[in-house]
Amino acid sequence: MSNDVRAINEMVQRESAFIDTILHEVHKVVVGQDVMIERILIGLLTGGHILLEGVPGLAKTLTVNTICRTIAAKFQRIQFTPDLLPADVIGTVIYNQQRGEFTAKRGPIFANLVLADEINRAPAKVQSALLEAMQELQVTIGDTTHKLDEPFMVMATQNPIEQEGTYPLAEAQVDRFMLHVRVDYPSQDEERKIMDQISDHLLLGKDAAAGRGVQQVTTTSKLLDARKTVGHVYIDPKIKDYIVQIVTATRHPVRVGLGDLTDMIAHGASPRASIALNVASRAHAFMRHRGYVTPEDIKAIGPDVLRHRIIRSYEAEAEEITSDQIVRRIFETVEVP
Repeated sequence: MSNDVRAINEMVQRESAFIDTILHEVHKVVVGQDVMIERILIGLLTGGHILLEGVPGLAKTLTVNTICRTIAAKFQRIQFTPDLLPADVIGTVIYNQQRGEFTAKRGPIFANLVLADEINRAPAKVQSALLEAMQELQVTIGDTTHKLDEPFMVMATQNPIEQEGTYPLAEAQVDRFMLHVRVDYPSQDEERKIMDQISDHLLLGKDAAAGRGVQQVTTTSKLLDARKTVGHVYIDPKIKDYIVQIVTATRHPVRVGLGDLTDMIAHGASPRASIALNVASRAHAFMRHRGYVTPEDIKAIGPDVLRHRIIRSYEAEAEEITSDQIVRRIFETVEVP
């Protein structure tokens, strides 16, 4: 077994070298936001979808667009608004007078990476238009089902400070996002760099961005090959048990000695959480050029996998106990293998 792990480790080190090149190119344009960049790459490496939560102006769109440029992927941004229709997302059927027939006009969902900006501003029927695409990698326009090209990832954003006139995502749809990432403000040093960089660009024009042009460093085919390599990353049975214990603790906290959390959790994480922790931790190890998963990988990615899958009770909301606090308590209590 040790020889197999050693061989996997060597393969991962060889196949993951392009990750550093992508990060180097992205940081030519994006200052900081290392966690967000890494989570987007994890989504691309696993085929998982990501829900980003952060105030406007934190470079979410810029980051996604830049990453797509490094891998020559097709990027589409959809601004979700209350008057948006499902056809505006997936497309519709139009009548071609010259041919005398109906043809499908594809919507912006036909891309490798789709940014659903402020997804909670559109009504439920528009949000549900994404469900088939996210789960089945296909959309139905009229009577015809169209397969989506891979890699395909939906990255949705939510603004946490403005809830008036919004349509909260249904719990079933939120569960389809592999990761829920909270995007924070940059540090003082990072904000100084952002200010200088963007101010020069705005005032001096394109010449101010000279030397910072992002180059294509890999292809979507290489990314799909890397996804297969991620599938070979070794995860020990004890690590698998650790994942199951953590997810089970969100449903039955008393089993790990957290009886005080029983009244704080209305519903625990679904089996999708166990799958997401397994897959995302392998991608996390891959990005660190490691061919095996450690408990630190689980702890690093765990909050992003679990925070949106724990439904708090009324008691927890009244006492202002967040899902992040619940997840932290669980990781502090469950014994590390």
